Amino acid sequence: MKIKNLIKIVWNALLLNKKRAILTMLGIIIGISSVVLMVSLGQSSTVIISNQFSGLGTNLIMVSNVRKDVMGVMVGTENMKNMKLKDVEAIRKRAHHITKVTPCVTAMEQLVCGSHNYPGVMMGANVDYLDISNSKIDKGRAFTIQEEETAAKVCILGQTVIKSLFPNGENPVGKEVRFGKMPMIVIGTIAEKGKNMTGDDYDDVIIAPYTTVQKRLLNIDYIHMIMASATTEEASEEAVKETQSIMLQMHKIKSDGDPDFEVASLTQMLNMMSTIMAVLSAFLVAIAAISLIVGGIGIMNIMYVTVTERTREIGLRRSLGAKNKDILRQFLFESAILS
Repeated sequence: MKIKNLIKIVWNALLLNKKRAILTMLGIIIGISSVVLMVSLGQSSTVIISNQFSGLGTNLIMVSNVRKDVMGVMVGTENMKNMKLKDVEAIRKRAHHITKVTPCVTAMEQLVCGSHNYPGVMMGANVDYLDISNSKIDKGRAFTIQEEETAAKVCILGQTVIKSLFPNGENPVGKEVRFGKMPMIVIGTIAEKGKNMTGDDYDDVIIAPYTTVQKRLLNIDYIHMIMASATTEEASEEAVKETQSIMLQMHKIKSDGDPDFEVASLTQMLNMMSTIMAVLSAFLVAIAAISLIVGGIGIMNIMYVTVTERTREIGLRRSLGAKNKDILRQFLFESAILS
């Protein structure tokens, strides 16, 4: 039988059973759409996560305090005061895969300008912070090493803070604000970075010299965290190992002891999130594939019923000279068109 005639016969047969054909096709359509949707969602989520992390700088290294572990429970505050400026200097001088490093000290107070106020967290850091955090100056300037050494009362504001303190859109550079009881001069603004997928606002930031926060606001001799930048994204793993080794030596902790700090890289976090998303995507695709399999089984059942119902048609075609392969080809074409 010619292909042209076969297609015509198959098409006419499907038109005679429109509802059955549509319902059968619907199962396959839903199955395929589910698989495509789940794969697309998984890939899109991975891209979004990568973009969010790259906004912070993928070669970012962070050293944070860890509370004392007692019977598996983190308790006490002794370890929270162990990190000092000498740790920062040791990393700066001895870590070959680190290019820039900054101490970080945070303080919470009301930031006030005129009749407007904002409950903010001030990040005290050194002149390398902007490069490490992948932040850009929008207006004004960054603070200098001299301002850092003299604990100058200057600050840089993020866009969210600016919108709250200066709702009329005026330029905040040069304006005086008050953080708690301390007056400060705004010397610059950070370019907008937006929010991440969890809702954290990268623009909700107030930056000042770490000496200003450490000495003038908190009156402490320790720091809360260390941030550093690896030479390259690929060198992040080596940078983490170097930093961990240096910190163990500085804190006089044996390699098999319990460290009072934690070193992590943004690359590690990104890889972990990518792995989680890959597993989740595979799980979702597997679930979607079930609907595709069910659709295939539906076609098989429909075709089985179709063959049973059309025994007279098959017998008539056989009596008119149709061969088994012609009849088989017809039903195969029908199932192929449906799927």
